[in-house]
Amino acid sequence: MRKFLIATPDDILAGKTTDVYFERTIRILEAKNIHKRVKAEFTAKRLPKGYDWAIFAGLSEVLHLLEGKPLTVRALPEGSVFYPDEPVLEIEGDYLDFSVYETPILGLICHASGIATKSARCRKAANDKLLVSFGARRIHPALAPMLAYYAYMGGADGVATIAGAATLDITPTGTMPHALILILGDVVEATKSFDETIPPDVPRIALIDTLSDERDETLRVVTALKDKLTGVRFDTPFSRRGNFAKLIDEVRWELHVRGFDNIKIFASGGIDEYSILELTPYVDGFGVGTSISNAKVIDFAMDIVEIDGQPIAKRGKKSGSKSIYECTHCGRRVVELYNQRPYCDCGTPMKDLLQVYMKDGKLVTQLPSIHTIRKKVIFELKRLPNIKESN
Repeated sequence: MRKFLIATPDDILAGKTTDVYFERTIRILEAKNIHKRVKAEFTAKRLPKGYDWAIFAGLSEVLHLLEGKPLTVRALPEGSVFYPDEPVLEIEGDYLDFSVYETPILGLICHASGIATKSARCRKAANDKLLVSFGARRIHPALAPMLAYYAYMGGADGVATIAGAATLDITPTGTMPHALILILGDVVEATKSFDETIPPDVPRIALIDTLSDERDETLRVVTALKDKLTGVRFDTPFSRRGNFAKLIDEVRWELHVRGFDNIKIFASGGIDEYSILELTPYVDGFGVGTSISNAKVIDFAMDIVEIDGQPIAKRGKKSGSKSIYECTHCGRRVVELYNQRPYCDCGTPMKDLLQVYMKDGKLVTQLPSIHTIRKKVIFELKRLPNIKESN
């Protein structure tokens, strides 16, 4: 019988998830007894279409992978905003000590940064409205905790899976599936059964759209449960949507004229940052699935930029160890050689944003909690321009 097609943590640590040409390179260098001390940096030359910025994520897993190896690691703090051509990570050491990990390191930060960035874009579009990650059904189940972790880092308020929420030490968030309504035959019966069975600290949110018109279902379930009901969730299929914003606005009006202004409305189903912008005036929160779980990765590359203290790089790349410097007065950023500590055009000394996290295989900078990182992301998002509407 087949098993789940996943690499174990031991496989990753043993270098079994690398591309074979790195293993062959190691054999050649060891056969020639060649040991070179290198500095290798990780940058993204470009971001996905429509992105002006991205969120750096995956550092904690990279450090876990490299801990105990005779390597020094400098990096941008996890959860930081970065831009194209900025070095977010640098590894220094004997090339033989980390070459086998180039593939998994890139996989860790490309995937994690893609999820965190998409979640942050949804967070930016939603402002202070509820944002929940629903997307585990669109990925391999082994990745459910990873998806939850980085979606939450990017600004999601909650996650749907039990394993994902446990990773974050938070309570999972969810309403009810269409299956419950179909089996019980009616949205009112399903919501009443939910209310009778599920502990009272779980909000009563009825799923609207399963068997009949959204307005009729909403009014029926609100009339039946009254003050017990927290809200309704619209998951209307695209074939029935028409103008989704107008549909929700119509239901909002019918609730208003009947005195049910306390009922919250949530939207899910094919939601991304652009639909959030359209729906924000009408809803109180969003369940976002595929657009976060299947977010475009951030296309980082690893490049050697120094060998035995001498700057060197392949064509198309800039040699030398670098840092991102930011002016503490006006916020201007530049990429310059490491330890240059330039002055801004405004005359203010600039701060090096990269920190040393590992020295000779030992962690020297304590990593913040995921909740602290999330707060940092949300704070940085407030300084960024609003998401532009899709063309």
